[in-house]
Amino acid sequence: MIGLRTKKGQEPALLSWLSDVRYRIIGREADKGLLFRLFIYLILLDTAYIYLKPVLHMVTTMVKNADDLLDPAVNWFPRIVYLGNLQDAWEWLKYPKALSISLMLALSVAIFQTLSCAVTGYAFARLRVPFKNLMFFFLLLTFIVPMQVTILPNIIYARELGLLNTIYPIIVPAFFGLGLKGALFVIIYRQFFSTQPKELEEAARIDGASVYKIFYKVMMPLAKPAILVVFLFSFIWTWNDFYLPSMYLADIETAPLSMGISRIASALKQQAEVYGPSVTDESIRMATTFLMIIPPMILYTFTQRWFIEGVERTGLVE
Repeated sequence: MIGLRTKKGQEPALLSWLSDVRYRIIGREADKGLLFRLFIYLILLDTAYIYLKPVLHMVTTMVKNADDLLDPAVNWFPRIVYLGNLQDAWEWLKYPKALSISLMLALSVAIFQTLSCAVTGYAFARLRVPFKNLMFFFLLLTFIVPMQVTILPNIIYARELGLLNTIYPIIVPAFFGLGLKGALFVIIYRQFFSTQPKELEEAARIDGASVYKIFYKVMMPLAKPAILVVFLFSFIWTWNDFYLPSMYLADIETAPLSMGISRIASALKQQAEVYGPSVTDESIRMATTFLMIIPPMILYTFTQRWFIEGVERTGLVE
């Protein structure tokens, strides 16, 4: 009888333990259990693998020598880390000069677009301007019309002004809020400034602040998330842009990295047609691509936290 009583006394503790285990595995709520977390981690790992696999393939391919490239048993990990392909890509790209041109071009366009689009977005969001809705409609048209439609007149103007083979035809439009994706940046700023409370402007006007002072002293300090988003978008899109430099920069001495990669690919193709394909051609292509993506990766590594916060606060995820 004592043993039976002991077993019966243990039933509530056993049921409590089973309930606790069930809550830990399934969870008291749908998103609190262990199964749900494992499912989320599985999705995140699969997604990360999809995005990281090309980068890992690029890195492992560029450090393989000819023997590892010809050996089908060598897939991800080369037997010897060979840096000759990276050195050849460095020399073919003329990397220090091409890097300086790309940095100067991307930084100039990003800074000019960040400032000029902020002024335009604030005007569309806050100021009472005649025919503002009509002008915003024309702005949307510039966003919809492809760049290839307007490139020929721009090239003619640049030639008449003697600006071909210079970076000025790419930088000057950015000073006025134009250029690659300029209309999108104005929309981002307009969306951000539209969400700010009007009491801030009213209080500044009571203190005697002008429109310019309200913009630079009140609104711009609040617009740091939008500024960061626009700057990074503009920098990355200009850095990766091949179309505009290929139209304006025919001189190889002023070619950014985006054009250098294309020229190396063309040179390798011509060399393969004359002498036959080389086993190291793919490794050199991977090395040139790696050299090009290093600066954006470094930039994003240090700014990813603020970039994600900026995207959330500017309304791009809504």
